[in-house]
Amino acid sequence: MVWFIVRRLLSCIVVLFCVASLTFLLARMMKGGPFDRERELPEHLKGHLEEKYKLNGTLWQQYQAFIADLVRGDLRASTKYRDWRVDELLLQKMPTSLALGACAFVIAAAGGVLAGAWAAMRKDSWEDVFAMFAALTAISVPTFVLGPLLIAIFSLWLGWLPVGGWGLFSQLALPAICLAAPYAAYVARLMRNSLIEVLQSDFMRTARAKGLGEWQALARHAMKVAILPVIGFLGPLAANLLTGSMVVESIFNIPGGGVIFVNAIQNRDVMLLVGAVIIYSFLLVFFNFVVDLAYSLLDKRIRLHG
Repeated sequence: MVWFIVRRLLSCIVVLFCVASLTFLLARMMKGGPFDRERELPEHLKGHLEEKYKLNGTLWQQYQAFIADLVRGDLRASTKYRDWRVDELLLQKMPTSLALGACAFVIAAAGGVLAGAWAAMRKDSWEDVFAMFAALTAISVPTFVLGPLLIAIFSLWLGWLPVGGWGLFSQLALPAICLAAPYAAYVARLMRNSLIEVLQSDFMRTARAKGLGEWQALARHAMKVAILPVIGFLGPLAANLLTGSMVVESIFNIPGGGVIFVNAIQNRDVMLLVGAVIIYSFLLVFFNFVVDLAYSLLDKRIRLHG
């Protein structure tokens, strides 16, 4: 176990280093630069800005300086938001996206597992057909359509929830549901197919033969095995949801990190782009690590040292 944790931590460092390096190099190799959109900057002023933000010299020299600062934990200053450092921007905006993503993750995971299990226990019934039709609809409807639809129904028509904004618990409900809906549908379909296969296995027939009821056998034996593919999906899903969604944040006027990430690409704000990518990569690696631990706890046949 200890060797596994050490090995994963080392691999996490290597992955983050590679991701940061590739992001920086690709961003700097693009045509144009962060100061090219300024209005007719004189060459000496442009050179002064590049020197200030350590973007002067050859690409290799820029990369060396960037890696040296990154090792010291310095993400530098944003070239777009001149009075802000990258870590300050991320600390200000990312908690909002993380809160929205965490709420959406709980809805997607819990709702998807329950809906999938319900459909599997009633295979080929009208409940199963309805649940899978609802899941297919949730997957098919784009977020930029579902968001305004939820606003029209629950805010404008029924008046139950606010249209948008941030700060109140009631303002979190609609964007979280909008963000979670397609992923809950994926989880439900995955859970249903996995549970149907498990319910037809030999050990489940043995459990029923020993006198366990259908729901008792489901809770004690079937769920531990059927949920394994779902857990494998939840790792990347958590990283995706916790970084938020620009579309959802834009529809519901949420001051999250999605807009900053897109603006960093449009403005070629290399440092801000690298910082956002590093956070996403860290969350992805971290939740995959949590998934590996969950696998070993749920299935005793899996050994981490193997």
